[in-house]
Order: sequence, then structure tokens, then C-alpha cells
Amino acid sequence: MGQKKDLTGSEKSKIVRYLAEACSSLKIAKLLKRDHRTIKRFIQNSQQGRKKRVEKPRRKITAHELRKVKRAAAKMPLATSLAIFQSCNITGVPKSTRCAILRDMAKVRKAERRPPLNKTHKLKRQDWAKKYLKTDFSKVLWTDEMRVSLDGPDGWARGWIGKGQRAPVPLRRQQGGGGVLVWAGIIKGELVGPFRVEDGVKLNSQSYCKFLEDTFFKQWYRKKSASFKKNMIFMQDNAPSHASKYSTAWLARKGIKEEKLMTWPPCSPDLNPIENLWSIIKCEIYKEGKQYTSLNSVWEAVVAAARNVDGEQIKTLTESMDGRLLSVLAKKGGYIGR
Repeated sequence: MGQKKDLTGSEKSKIVRYLAEACSSLKIAKLLKRDHRTIKRFIQNSQQGRKKRVEKPRRKITAHELRKVKRAAAKMPLATSLAIFQSCNITGVPKSTRCAILRDMAKVRKAERRPPLNKTHKLKRQDWAKKYLKTDFSKVLWTDEMRVSLDGPDGWARGWIGKGQRAPVPLRRQQGGGGVLVWAGIIKGELVGPFRVEDGVKLNSQSYCKFLEDTFFKQWYRKKSASFKKNMIFMQDNAPSHASKYSTAWLARKGIKEEKLMTWPPCSPDLNPIENLWSIIKCEIYKEGKQYTSLNSVWEAVVAAARNVDGEQIKTLTESMDGRLLSVLAKKGGYIGR
């Protein structure tokens, strides 16, 4: 029965679809030829969310090592906890312990909070989750744009700063230095792109469709088989250039219409797995507070970081969709963790 083996992503997807068809956990176990307890455990965990982490005693480091960490944190502002400990030749310390030690001598800036969801937003998010419960997400192409600047997200880098120390002053530029707009997609375990939007081009309906024609359709989509094109579902968010009548009609002429064009709920970046890909890329290109001197150099960094993201990482993101749907339903349309 495979009692001790973890459920695969494919099996988890099937469980969600069987639940949507009102199958009992016992029937699902028989259909998948898995132990009934394994099926029940997955269903319970999906509905209850993650268990609270039990605090474990942190690994002790010597007073000498602690002084080295404090000096390194002072010399390497905005560095990650891993970089700080590696500079001190202290290895084998888990991230949770590193951060707990650093909290006693430093602090880290927090990202801005998400805007609150109103009642209408939550209802639309729930309706969206119910609509796509039976969807085979391996056939969905998740797309989005990301703007990367020369100086990092929102003009500042995130990292540890020793107490009593000032954050370093970043390189200042006229007009903020500008940035590069990047478009990409992910499907199953494959990365589509990234493609660079021409500098100075503002994405309205016309320029967005022209961009898709020159990049996505000519360089990737047209190489796919007819059966792939027939089954693929195209996802894009509700940006004005995406959701306009012009863009919708243009995509329809390309064969992407009705059920092949995914509807998208408002205020829902947390439901799009490609947002996690952007986080991976940004962490890589801006690590240790790195800044760039030209738009071409930051674009090259994006391309290099994207190449380092392997197919298994992308597959993990796309296979997370069944869990995201269950989470948004459990939270009655509220934000979920990404």
C-alpha cells in the first residue's frame, strides 16, 4: 500500500479533484492504492494549515564565536545571516538559530504590509478557488511582469543592521536610476522567458499584445504541438493592459479564449506561483545589498539568476496550487502565505 511513502504532487492533485467530486477518504485511498491514514492525514493538514513550530533549544556557540559574529554583522551591513556566519567560519548552524542569535544584536527591516481585502475581494477569491478545484494545474501557464531596479526592491536592501549602527547610504542617482521590466511564465517544470520589455515602453493594451507577439508567441508558443496548445490555459492578472477589451479580443484571435483564458480574482498576487519565482530571482540578484550601474547589467543578472532556477523548483511552485486553493477556502477568501 505504500504506507510510509510521502504523497507525490500528482497524488495530491488527484485527492483534491476527488474531494471536489464528493468522494470519501476511504474511496480515494482505494483509487490511489494508498493507506487510508495517509489520505486522511493529508486532508486534515490541508484544512487545518500548518502546525505551530515547537521551539527547540538553539545550538550554543562560544563567547569567542559570538564576538566574531557581532564584528562581522557590523562590517557587513545588510548581509544575510548565512553570509555573516560564513565570514566567521562558523558552519553547521541552522538558519533559525542564526537569526535567533542575530536578533540579540541586530534587526532586519520588514516588508510593507499587504493592503486589506474587502468583503467583495474575499468572495471573488473564494468563487475563483471553487471554480478551479478540478483543474489540472500542470496545463496552466502562469505569467506576470516584474520590474527590477538598479538599487534593489523599493530602493533599499533588506538585511541585518547592528544595534546602534546606521544603515549604509546607497548609491544615489538622478531620477532614481531607472529599471528593467521583465515578463516570464512558468508551466509544470518549465520556465518561459524571461523576456525584457524594451526600455521606455509603457505597457498599454497595444504594446502588451505586440510584446507577447514578438516574444512569447514567436519564440516559445509556436514551437509547441497542437495538442499542447489545445490544452494549455493562459493565466494573467488583472492589470489594465491585460484585462482590456483590446487584449482579450487579441488573445481570442490567437485561440486563447473562454476556458483557455483563466479568470483572475482581484488583489491576489499570493495565489500566483510565479510571484515566488520573482522572490527567488530578486534574492539572488540583490544579495548582500548589491547595486548595479547600468540597465544591461541588471538584466544580465536577472537572466543568470533565472538560469540557476531548476525545473524541480518550478515544479514545486506549480504543484502548490491545490494547497493554495484549499488554503484560500479555509481562510474564507483571506490572504494565504506564499
